[in-house]
Amino acid sequence: MPQVNFKLLHMFIAVAENRSFRLASEHLNRSQSAVSMQIKLLEEQVGVALFHRTTRRVELTAEGQQLLAHARRALSEWDNGLREIRGIVDMQRGTLSFACVPTIAATILPQALRVFQASYPGISVNLRELAAEDLLDCIRRRDADFGIGPGMERLTEFQFTPLFNDPIYALATRAFPFRKRASIDLAELCNFPILLNSKSAALRAMLERALAVRDLQMKIAFEVVHTHTLIALAAAGLGVGILPKVALPLPLRKNMQAAPIGIPPLVRSVGILTLKGQTFSPAAAALTAAVQKFIRPRG
Repeated sequence: MPQVNFKLLHMFIAVAENRSFRLASEHLNRSQSAVSMQIKLLEEQVGVALFHRTTRRVELTAEGQQLLAHARRALSEWDNGLREIRGIVDMQRGTLSFACVPTIAATILPQALRVFQASYPGISVNLRELAAEDLLDCIRRRDADFGIGPGMERLTEFQFTPLFNDPIYALATRAFPFRKRASIDLAELCNFPILLNSKSAALRAMLERALAVRDLQMKIAFEVVHTHTLIALAAAGLGVGILPKVALPLPLRKNMQAAPIGIPPLVRSVGILTLKGQTFSPAAAALTAAVQKFIRPRG
């Protein structure tokens, strides 16, 4: 059976409800002959007469009554579907899922989220706080619309849109004297016990490359999962923590010091990560715009 289009169904319902080709044509702003021809085409497609035609009125056949019920349901479902899509496009409702590395999620992301939710209260936001490698896997599985995290090597299947540069800092008590306050040399850093975040794969790779170039080695005292644990260990005088500037506990305590690792300079790029070729939903595009507008490195 040929596919019946919605225009034919609209005409069929108009004739059935008005019980007149003339009234239906006036309602549809079409000529009576055009409506009559379309109904004849519909009857040919379904293979049965849908109306009893008399000089006085038009009545549905039994088959026409049955088709009318189905046509009304079909058009109602179509209208509901369009309303839902318009609601999503207008961002009146819907769900948005994205992933973010903890150092960003805990510091400079909340402002962007607050502004987004104030503008689009009907959008339910699902935030997944993940380490960089897990964030990529999440995007790869399409469990998240996009991610916010550091740029990394071998991102061949991902699109990376930079947001800002985030210098890498050394954090310690003054029991570990830094020769310069403005920055600390990587070679000098190797004289101290080091505290690292074991989940910061991008930072670890950056450090290893910088150390290899100068044939240096670090003495890692502790590796921890959470940045706040690293900060607590540094505050207890157990070593020098290495972390991005955005994660620094500002303002610093009186007995604490922090300096960028400046010779050579270590800087990570933070940005939006998506699969290549992926098209953003309107909600994802709006949240990305909010992040680009409001997310800023601190200090």
